[in-house]
Amino acid sequence: MTAVFGPTSQQKDLYDQAVSPIVFEVLEGYNCTIFAYGQTGTGKTYTMEGGGRKKNGEFPNDAGVIPRAVRQIFDILEAQNAEYNMKVTFLELYNEEITDLLAAEESSKFIDDKSKKPIALMEDGKGGVFVRGLEEEIVCTANEIYKILEKGSAKRRTAETLLNKQSSRSHSIFSITIHIKECTPEGEEMIKCGKLNLVDLAGSENISRSGAKEGRAREAGEINKSLLTLGRVINALVEHSGHVPYRDSKLTRLLRDSLGGKTKTCIIATVSPSIPCLEETLSTLDYAHRAKNIKNKPEINQKMMKSAVIKDLYSEIDRLKQEVYAAREKNGIYIPRDRYLQDEAEKKAMAEKIERMELDFESRDKQVMELQELYNSQQLLTAELSDKLEKTEKKLHETEHALFDLEERHRQANATIKEKEYLISNLLKSEKALVERALELREELDNAASDVSSLFTKIERKDKIEDGNRILICKFQSQLTQQLETLHKTVAASVTQQEQQLKDMEEDMHSFVSTKAEATDELRGRLVKLKTKYGSGIKALDDLAGELDGNSRSTFGHLNSEVGKHSSALEDLFKGIASEADALLNDLQKSLHSQEDKVAAYAQQQREAHSRAVATTLSISQITANFFKTLDSHASKLSEIVEEAQTVNDEKLSELEKKFEECAANEERKLLEKVAELLASSNATKKKLVRTAVHGLRESAASRTSRLQQEMSTMQDSSSAVKAEWKVYTEKAETHYLEDTAAVESGKKDMEEVLQSCWLFLHPLLLIVTRIYVFQFAKGKDGCTAVEEGMDANQNLRAQFSSAMSSTLEDADLASKNLLSSIDHSLQLDHDACGNLDSMIVPCCGELRELKGGHYHKIVEITENAGKCLLSEYAVDEPSCSTPRKRSFNLPSITSIEELITPSFEELLRAFWDAKSSKQTNGDVKHLLGSYEGSPNSIRDSRFPLAAIN
Repeated sequence: MTAVFGPTSQQKDLYDQAVSPIVFEVLEGYNCTIFAYGQTGTGKTYTMEGGGRKKNGEFPNDAGVIPRAVRQIFDILEAQNAEYNMKVTFLELYNEEITDLLAAEESSKFIDDKSKKPIALMEDGKGGVFVRGLEEEIVCTANEIYKILEKGSAKRRTAETLLNKQSSRSHSIFSITIHIKECTPEGEEMIKCGKLNLVDLAGSENISRSGAKEGRAREAGEINKSLLTLGRVINALVEHSGHVPYRDSKLTRLLRDSLGGKTKTCIIATVSPSIPCLEETLSTLDYAHRAKNIKNKPEINQKMMKSAVIKDLYSEIDRLKQEVYAAREKNGIYIPRDRYLQDEAEKKAMAEKIERMELDFESRDKQVMELQELYNSQQLLTAELSDKLEKTEKKLHETEHALFDLEERHRQANATIKEKEYLISNLLKSEKALVERALELREELDNAASDVSSLFTKIERKDKIEDGNRILICKFQSQLTQQLETLHKTVAASVTQQEQQLKDMEEDMHSFVSTKAEATDELRGRLVKLKTKYGSGIKALDDLAGELDGNSRSTFGHLNSEVGKHSSALEDLFKGIASEADALLNDLQKSLHSQEDKVAAYAQQQREAHSRAVATTLSISQITANFFKTLDSHASKLSEIVEEAQTVNDEKLSELEKKFEECAANEERKLLEKVAELLASSNATKKKLVRTAVHGLRESAASRTSRLQQEMSTMQDSSSAVKAEWKVYTEKAETHYLEDTAAVESGKKDMEEVLQSCWLFLHPLLLIVTRIYVFQFAKGKDGCTAVEEGMDANQNLRAQFSSAMSSTLEDADLASKNLLSSIDHSLQLDHDACGNLDSMIVPCCGELRELKGGHYHKIVEITENAGKCLLSEYAVDEPSCSTPRKRSFNLPSITSIEELITPSFEELLRAFWDAKSSKQTNGDVKHLLGSYEGSPNSIRDSRFPLAAIN
């Protein structure tokens, strides 16, 4: 429940919490329904209408939901200064007939029936319903609505019952429809519509308690039927059933939109606090709880334009005019044709419904006839069964008398048999107990004698086994000591061998580093010498070029001075100059050829030096690679040696453990007959000690081996890293060699180009001198100019030669520095690798020593534990001289015991009855002998049924 109100709650409390929010939603444009439901006499009408009326303009405290809602609506509309139109309707549903409580009185014949006439409920074609001909009163004030409410309530059908003095006999629905005008921001007028349905349901009624009779009983039945249909509709909506039975009652058709539709609904459940009404109270609460689970989908009513409303009103006016015109014409149809066709369709549907009901009635009659025939056949069958029952009862009475006689005879025979059975059972019990006890005693004595003999035999065998065990333990202890010493020697030799291999590896590494350092120093010296020789060659070339330039300058200066001073002897002078020029050119050509040969020799020398450097580097690389291969092979051998040592240790320890377990098992098997518990405890202790020691030794050896293998893997990883770095260094050295070779070739080409350009410059000079010699007189000034140009060309050649020589020296110096830095870097990497190897070898040697020491301590501990267990703790049973000596037993035989058994029943009974003289008794004995022939078990079995009776 959303809220609960007790008997002391006021009408205002209920209205403020449950109804007031719904009134606001109605004014927002929603359709809302409020209905009261409950048992008759619980205050539904009081809740909806209240108990009083307005007095002197004051609003009473017990005013109900309807007047309070009306006042709130008008207060809100007046506060908003809204333009509105309000219409109200008031109808009741009595015995499935709808009556308009606001209809005007037509004639005096309806006065007794309170001026009420039934009206029709129609479908609107949109899934909803409307009441045709229902009066709508337009109201403007709250007082008008109060008067209408009083007028309609006075017309409602009420009656007095045992439960309520003024009980409502019908359902009532009071509807308020409000149209409110609103203006949009664009200035367009819109109509907002809201509707409030206030439903007062008639109370559910128990006829036996309310005292309703005849017409009132029919009213109560119709009320309960409509409420039951309402409950089925609620259940179908809650369970989401495919079919909801709205059409089974006019009440559910009127409330269809309020249950599962687009209307907001509030249910006010009224209950009685009295104990006699407990069942109805629980039913009402369950009814309301299920109704709360209905999921409505409320939608705000679409706002209508003022023009559309006016158009609808005009259409309604036209429809009414047509009806009035049709009534005036009186042509047989007093309503419009559409209305007539609609009524005809309803009549046709009603006729079809009546026809279906008649067919249903006929089928029901057939079923009744079939049931009547079945009832008659059952009556005949019942009569036959009654006759048979009487005959069976007579036979049963006769059989009961015969049974009584048989039971009496059986009781007497049973008493006689009990006497005999008592005697026989006592005899059998006594005899059986005596024989069983005798046999048990003899068997126990026989077992005791056998046990005593076995004990003496066991004691003798135990003494022999203990003597053999002492010898075996001493022998086992000596073998264990020898095997442990052998194991220790093997481990010590393995550790020593590994230390020696690590030392050899360290020495090889140091020798490799020293050898590589010497080779690096030698290579550095050769490079310095090569650089010096290369520089001296370049310097000699520079000096030669300078000397050539000086000679040329002095020659040309002398030539100019001679030309200026001795112009008369130009021919002789030019001839001399020409001859000198030829000689100079020859000398210059020879000098250039010699320089070319020197440069070629220098280039060859540089190439050979680079080749030797590369060869040296390759040899160093090969030596390093061989060293790393040797290092890897030594590491692999060292790992194999460690694994072999571990395998040998495991095999020896397994063999030791196996031998000890075999010895312990033999000892346990031999000593088990003596002291089982003591031996088991001793053997468990010894096994535990040996296994603990062996397990500890294995764990220690495994941990040492794993650490050693880890160091070996680290060493191999370091070797691989150094090998990769050396490979990179080798590739860099080859790259530098190729770059240096390319630089030398480039210098050679530059020098060849310089010599070629020198020759190209000197050849025109020779031509110029020849021309001067040919035109010595006419071209004197031109000869001087050509000489000056030759001097300038020679000077340019000198400058180019100096520039090429400087660049060549710089390239050679840079290549030498790069090569020296690469050699230093390689040497530093070798030193780093040697240092890493030293740092790894030292911990390995320390761990090997720790492994050797730990192994020795474990072997000493195992030897001490074995000596303590086998020599000190091993217990020997000492003789106490209190054991009884072996003797023989005198036992009765089985035959003598079996002779104690009682003779057979036949002999005993014959002897017993021979002493009797009575013939009847003798006949009984014969009968008894015939019964007891066979074994005693069969005799006892034959009496079991008779014994079971008692």
